Amino acid sequence: MAAAGALLAALAVALSAYAAHVADPAGQSRLQTAAMYAFGHGIALAALAPLARRALGRYALIAVLIGTLVFAGGLACAYFFRTSTALLPYGGSLMILAWLVYAIDALRR
Repeated sequence: MAAAGALLAALAVALSAYAAHVADPAGQSRLQTAAMYAFGHGIALAALAPLARRALGRYALIAVLIGTLVFAGGLACAYFFRTSTALLPYGGSLMILAWLVYAIDALRR
């Protein structure tokens, strides 16, 4: 999970650079938003994964990863491949739910 977070953060930096230097003005906002969410959640995963010893915490971090891939990945795919953004609310909702579950697990520790 920590490696997935680090990879997500690295891809976010590359995506942000692409947005800043190559993307058209209309796509820059979408790609920067994707990069911001991917970077923030990637760093969080890299930092928290070694600490998640209980199953609930690990499941929450897996859900964070999936939600981030759906949300940030969906934004990037919409730009690069002109795909639909219909699944983005599900990715965002999953991230919110996952962080709430992680908070519950942290309180139980």
